[in-house]
Amino acid sequence: QVQLVESGGGLVQAGGSLRLSCAASRSIFSIGPVGWYRQAPGKQREWVSTITIGGSTNYADSVKGRFTISRDNAKNTVYLQMNSLKPEDTAVYYCNRHLPSSEIDSYAYWGQGTQVTVSS
Repeated sequence: QVQLVESGGGLVQAGGSLRLSCAASRSIFSIGPVGWYRQAPGKQREWVSTITIGGSTNYADSVKGRFTISRDNAKNTVYLQMNSLKPEDTAVYYCNRHLPSSEIDSYAYWGQGTQVTVSS
């Protein structure tokens, strides 16, 4: 089974940027489409963005125009470039295979995630 490890989070002021990385233990092709998700304190985990094997991307309305997902297949890594960060982007960010929205809450296999904190 492919393991995914998230990194790159941190504390940043509103308007700042961060780049998150999602490194796979082996070929990321075996996962299929890869998604980023986030969970803010007291809230349910939500989908943020997805990238397919072919490089097609999709974004939640709340991050569209500010976040960019990309992948480096040679490095088995998916990235999430986050610009113009807002305090409401504060959350633990996770990567995983793309999951239907109905399965996000019930899916049991999540990594440790990476904390993103945006100060106002």
